[in-house]
Amino acid sequence: MRYVIIRDDDTNALTPVACLETLYRPFLERGLPVNLAVIPEVATNTRMPDGKLEGFLLGKADETGSSVAIGENRNLVRYLLENPGYRAVQHGFHHDYFEFDQEGRAEIVKRLEQGTRLLCDAGFPRPQTFVAPYDKLSRPSLEEVARRFRVLSTGWFELGRLPFKWWPRYALKKVSRAAHWRIGRTLLLSHPGCLLSCQRTSNSMVESVINHLASHQLTVLVTHWWEYFRDNRSDEKFISVLHEIGDHLATNKELKVISFSDLVDGRMTLN
Repeated sequence: MRYVIIRDDDTNALTPVACLETLYRPFLERGLPVNLAVIPEVATNTRMPDGKLEGFLLGKADETGSSVAIGENRNLVRYLLENPGYRAVQHGFHHDYFEFDQEGRAEIVKRLEQGTRLLCDAGFPRPQTFVAPYDKLSRPSLEEVARRFRVLSTGWFELGRLPFKWWPRYALKKVSRAAHWRIGRTLLLSHPGCLLSCQRTSNSMVESVINHLASHQLTVLVTHWWEYFRDNRSDEKFISVLHEIGDHLATNKELKVISFSDLVDGRMTLN
């Protein structure tokens, strides 16, 4: 049996319910869990390198404040809680570019703990999985995340950023060519990049995802909800690719879609 974790990034207080419903209703109806990396208090002026607002600020209005906590959108929170197939994990704090790529430990701890508190105050279970914005984590951030969370999901690990006491375990991971490894109680998961992305062609996406799933025991399949609705328009072709992958996941008996919490609770184990 091979396992798949669907991780959709950047849900926040400005995310339209209709976007998530359009993308994931077919998954929910088939009992396929969808892990949403939720921004606890989204900064509303976060910009891409070209100066444009980040795509996940799709629902921003002129009167929107400088940041908005997830709990302020009761309609969205209610929708997510009423559909238990959605599993919320913590995605940074404000989703600033360098917010966890810094050395200030006190500030790192503050952001981690405030983010967790905001998710819990909104009504979500205490998050046990952390996803860093832009996959950027300093050495102190890695240490503090490992103290507080049972799973860290990121794109890659760099020796120069790892705490020195992690180096022996990292060396063993490299020698064994393992994609995933563990430090104490914390499982460290890497992913193969965004195989589901608007930057890829439809045919290459389907082929890349299916091939990767067929050759790995556990795949964290990452995508971003807002990429399917760029410029306030639905990308129907891209949405159909996502649903085609959903069909494959639901019908292939060698694949099982799980949540991060399945790993935390011990219902699934990795070789």
